[in-house]
Amino acid sequence: MAKAKELTRKITAEELETLQKSVNGINQIQMQIGGIELQKNEMIQNLNVLRAGLQEQQAKLTETYGDVNVSLADGTITDADNS
Repeated sequence: MAKAKELTRKITAEELETLQKSVNGINQIQMQIGGIELQKNEMIQNLNVLRAGLQEQQAKLTETYGDVNVSLADGTITDADNS
């Protein structure tokens, strides 16, 4: 049984280069998006740590001064009922 010769068909070099550039561009952007997502997750974790710290500070202030409002500008304390 004789093997049939297969014809090899190719796109042009210019078409191949254009195709490769498009795929490489997509891959690069996907990598960048992955990096940004990692940064986003780290920032969310940092935000949660800061929020937890703020809640601890607020609890200590409430324990010391009662239910009050504190001015972030100058530290003035006012009763929470006066707000």
